[in-house]
Amino acid sequence: MKKNIIILTSLSILFFAFSSCKKAFLDEKPFSAYTPLTLTDSLGFEASLIGLYNHTSTIFSWSDQQGWPSVWQVGTDVANATNNQQGVEIPYYNYETLTPTDNGAARTWNRNYIMVNLTNIIVDGIDNPATTTISAKGKNQISAEAKFFRAYAYNNLATLFGGVPLITHALSGPKIDFVRAPIADVNNFIVADLVFAAANLPDIESVKTNTKGKMYGRANKFMAMQLLAEVYLRIGKPDLAEQQAQAIINSGRFSLIKNRYGVKTSQPGDYYSDMFQYGNERRSQGNTEAIWVLEQENPNTVVGGITDSPQQRRVWGAAYYNIAGMTVADSLGGRSVGRLRLSNWVLYRLYKGNDIRNSQYNIRRKYYYNDPSPTYAAIYGKQVPFSGPDTLINICPSTTKWGAFDPNDTFGYAMIKDFILMRLGETYLLLAEAQVAQGKTAEAATSINVLRTRANAAQVSATDMTKDFILDERARELIGEENRRMTLMRTGTLVERALRLNSNDASKPITGLTTKALLLPIPLNEIQLNKDAVLTQNPGY
Repeated sequence: MKKNIIILTSLSILFFAFSSCKKAFLDEKPFSAYTPLTLTDSLGFEASLIGLYNHTSTIFSWSDQQGWPSVWQVGTDVANATNNQQGVEIPYYNYETLTPTDNGAARTWNRNYIMVNLTNIIVDGIDNPATTTISAKGKNQISAEAKFFRAYAYNNLATLFGGVPLITHALSGPKIDFVRAPIADVNNFIVADLVFAAANLPDIESVKTNTKGKMYGRANKFMAMQLLAEVYLRIGKPDLAEQQAQAIINSGRFSLIKNRYGVKTSQPGDYYSDMFQYGNERRSQGNTEAIWVLEQENPNTVVGGITDSPQQRRVWGAAYYNIAGMTVADSLGGRSVGRLRLSNWVLYRLYKGNDIRNSQYNIRRKYYYNDPSPTYAAIYGKQVPFSGPDTLINICPSTTKWGAFDPNDTFGYAMIKDFILMRLGETYLLLAEAQVAQGKTAEAATSINVLRTRANAAQVSATDMTKDFILDERARELIGEENRRMTLMRTGTLVERALRLNSNDASKPITGLTTKALLLPIPLNEIQLNKDAVLTQNPGY
């Protein structure tokens, strides 16, 4: 189905606008204020703001294309597709097939521009002189929350596509004359939105409350500051990035997890793995490191608790149950299908010593026969041999961060865990990256050693501090969490690192990777439908 930048929400605006031109007997006064034309009261704005979180979840979930999480990992330095790939990820390691008709690029464009329009509706509404029942402070808070998400969407677009059409107001009708704004203009717009958001969003301990307590899942100023640090790094302003990251750390609102906590402390594990247990991920559940957690709910207990059956567990985990003598178990993270595997660089060269991030509780490398039926009595409890083709899918070493067993969904189709989108561990990494970019290698080593001390890893010195080392440390700390492709595109290192560290996979090797992949192709549908102006394509496509 063709999708273009003329966003669906604008069609509802047209519907109501056209209706208002009919005869007087059709000019009914609405009893609620939730459409864009009547977005003037606090309830309407609140409903629209909550909708932004729902839409954000659709950026991470796409069950029609189950390989969607792989798009952002395979063909980089950290992961490879397997023979159980789904298909949408193929152009992201077989780069010759990455073209302007690519489904992944089109999905990315679509999801983020829908977000832009949804946020523009809110910002336009709050700026409307007819909005008189909300205080100036209340207006600023509403605008700040919307502008954070608008900046989030535009940063995704700028990182992945470069200069893009800059839409600053809600669309009120079809538009087919878009042109790409210079990347500097897009960047300035993102920064302005985030500076406003950081100044007007609440402290994380001053967020709204409901009957269950503080709504830590709602936007707070530290979310804007963390994103602003990343943006400043991307646009070459590391001194400003350092200020933002340092301010988050110095706020005293967050602390690294260093002790066991939460729902599985009575079971084998460690304090790092506790952070990713279902029921432990939120600030309200004890995760003192969490800055932004996109909260999800089990749809069996909360209608609409997730969107479109997220596939992260199925993609990242091994398909161990395919081996005779193995059965699905909560202790093994539930049912996965092994659509990707960690690269040999990650598995065998990235971690050194007793780094907790490489412990058996964080990267599962061994499996033991667990089917108690009499048929397998002779092998029950013994280790599954790590040999042969099973090591590429069925018992491939894998991160445990997405594992969770839902007894309501034993087939394991949907992933119901929260998305930890920002945490203090990454703040230290952004800080160190900013310091390295300024030549402050001693300070960068100090920042990195905070994480390495927590991880029980060897300390590093100023002479170790390079951009490459920071990217290595990001992989150690954030494997399975970060959008690795975006990180390497942001830093301009995708081609060099992928080819140097992950070019020889035995099953699905990287091919055709050149510098053109530092930007994604502008979707062909967008170019063709934009008939009254030229929407230029990125080089090489």
